Amino acid sequence: MPVVWQTALLLAASNVFMTFAWYAHLKNLNDRPWWIAALASWGIALFEYLLQVPANRIGHAELSLAQLKIMQEAITLTVFVPFVVFYMQQPLKLDYLWAGLCILGAVYFIFRSP
Repeated sequence: MPVVWQTALLLAASNVFMTFAWYAHLKNLNDRPWWIAALASWGIALFEYLLQVPANRIGHAELSLAQLKIMQEAITLTVFVPFVVFYMQQPLKLDYLWAGLCILGAVYFIFRSP
């Protein structure tokens, strides 16, 4: 499998963990003290890092740091929107489309050939 695809798949999986670590406590642990939410989030984030660190190491073999970062941001929005709509049960907003188009522009500029 090409390095870019390996990187993208690992980053996508890590983003699922990251999104839950950062935001799921707002729904599931809202009635608990913040430090319990922080401990739960850190536990989830461990799995994020177990995927994210290898993804960046694999990706850095062929991609620049800027390309890795923009890829990460594009994947983050791709994971975040379904999370917000389906898990957090918030309405889909047209602003997500505009944000996605801006990130696609960033992807274009950072990955285009010089």
